[in-house]
Amino acid sequence: MKLLTVHADFLEYEALTKATTSAEEAKKGKIRVEECLVAFCAVEEGDKDVKGTAASAAKEMMSIAEQVKCKRIVIYPWVHLTQNPSSLGVALSVLKETEKEFSSDASLEISRAPFGWYKSFDIKCKGHPLSELSRSISAGGEKKGKAEEPQISASLKAEDKLAKKYYIMDLEGNLHEPEKFDFSKFQNLKKFANYEMSKVRAYDKEPPHIKLMKEHNISDYEPGSDCGNLRWYPNGTLIKRLLEQSITECCVNYGGMEVETPLMYDFEHPALKKYLNRFPARQYTVLSDDKSYFLRFAACFGQFLMAHDTVISYKNLPLKMFELTRYSFRREQSGELAGLKRMRAFTMPDMHTLCADTESAKREFASQFEKAQEWLAGIDVDVEVGFRIQEDFFNEHKEWYVSLAKKFGKPFFVEMFKERYAYFITKFEFNFVDCMDKASALSTVQIDVENADTYDIFYTDAQGQRKRPLILHASISGSIERVVYALLEAEALRMQKGEKAVLPLWLSPTQVRVVPVSDKHAEYALKVAEELTQKNVRVDVDERQETLGKRLREAQKEWVPYIVVVGDKEVAEEKIAVGVRRRKEEEKKQMSADELAQEINSLTEGMPFRKLSMNMLISKRPIIYQVQ
Repeated sequence: MKLLTVHADFLEYEALTKATTSAEEAKKGKIRVEECLVAFCAVEEGDKDVKGTAASAAKEMMSIAEQVKCKRIVIYPWVHLTQNPSSLGVALSVLKETEKEFSSDASLEISRAPFGWYKSFDIKCKGHPLSELSRSISAGGEKKGKAEEPQISASLKAEDKLAKKYYIMDLEGNLHEPEKFDFSKFQNLKKFANYEMSKVRAYDKEPPHIKLMKEHNISDYEPGSDCGNLRWYPNGTLIKRLLEQSITECCVNYGGMEVETPLMYDFEHPALKKYLNRFPARQYTVLSDDKSYFLRFAACFGQFLMAHDTVISYKNLPLKMFELTRYSFRREQSGELAGLKRMRAFTMPDMHTLCADTESAKREFASQFEKAQEWLAGIDVDVEVGFRIQEDFFNEHKEWYVSLAKKFGKPFFVEMFKERYAYFITKFEFNFVDCMDKASALSTVQIDVENADTYDIFYTDAQGQRKRPLILHASISGSIERVVYALLEAEALRMQKGEKAVLPLWLSPTQVRVVPVSDKHAEYALKVAEELTQKNVRVDVDERQETLGKRLREAQKEWVPYIVVVGDKEVAEEKIAVGVRRRKEEEKKQMSADELAQEINSLTEGMPFRKLSMNMLISKRPIIYQVQ
């Protein structure tokens, strides 16, 4: 139970309308109580010991009343104190039992506001140091100052306790204990293996991408929301939408049927309840009427419920469903939240593939392994592969894993477990290792052996028999926010080596900046910019009343890949002077606007394009301040 006590001069409330069908009878009109301790109570899912919880709550209320020298207590149901409310029946039972606990104490005057009503109330808090107190109550007694615990699956708890073995697998299929493996040529793999085995997820200091995401007006913390929920500025929104478009086209072209499913689901739905306890995650909870719902942390729920209602033939297999979930939610632990790497609200491209049998699942798994490699090549970040495998499955299919290692071209990390703690028997993750030697999974594919049963999904085989498919869970890119994190951290790593930072050209918010030397060159600068814009190039013009040097430095600081300077010579010759930003050295050349457009279009061929949603003229743009 969550308890908030207010020592008040008075409380005045009125029951207005019923919030649930199980609402108690309530007196009409306003009820006023003078000189009272108001105990706002929220009964939680774990409060199943009704008498024990009530006894602990009453004891704590009595203790506080004694401290503030108050003889009148009002028990006030207020579910909004918790994200994990109990059922209505349990809540009402606990509140009634709490009231009964005071029946033997004639020195106190106890009343209880009606349960199950929308109520208006006025309260005047006395304002002394003990006038507002909060407590977390359990059947064994109160717990002071403890933050609310999120819903945690049985799978996550089991994973924490599970004994695992770690190996490095070479291209011949040999398994090496990490401490005995020669990492001299694989330093990045060593960092990844150390990260996985240490299980230390929190950062000692702020990772570089957080500063970069702010400096480049990509993203920032949102003070008005829960931690781990970020705001996105125009530059960041453009990058995010391009990535979303790219991965959506990738999955749809690969055969994924694009669908859309709800954000929240019923805790008590039988299939969902079972799956929740087999998925390693923490959930947000939402109360609606008299039911508790959880916010999705993946597209699995909606897609599996849809597959249950679909008539599927063996001729349809492998059957793929794809959804870009904006958003998915996970109540990650506060200490592990870090910028764009680990968030509580994120965009997850999620594809599920129904396969007839193990061999079909292995073929699809290998195909999606290659598809993930192809997609990651477009964002130019280095990755390491990690496999999580049930031991008996590995022993049965070892040569298949060797073939995957050869596809990747270098050794990979293996986590082996004897006892399955979740729904999958194997999965791979492409992991990016950042500036602080912390790793993050981007692409992942899993073979699920449980959820066809859980959701009653079947297909009809060639003999007309109903069969359960195996299901592949895939995110070819990983969450979009984490991809942006990897992009920024990769550039931070390059800057540490003395190289210049620049995003992939297709993702650069401004691909070309035109800088007129003076006002008299502004007209031609605009003409060049408009010509480039017509040819699907993102271009802006810095015509501000600043020195040429300052404007060029700012373009460099913003990682603009092409900087065009327009002066007398360029106007006369109708050519432009182009500075091209390269990682190790810059290139300068003279060319026409048409030639520049052709070069950019050639370098971004096959990638999506979107216009920047800000004014072409730098002077017309608002200034975005970072959140302090």
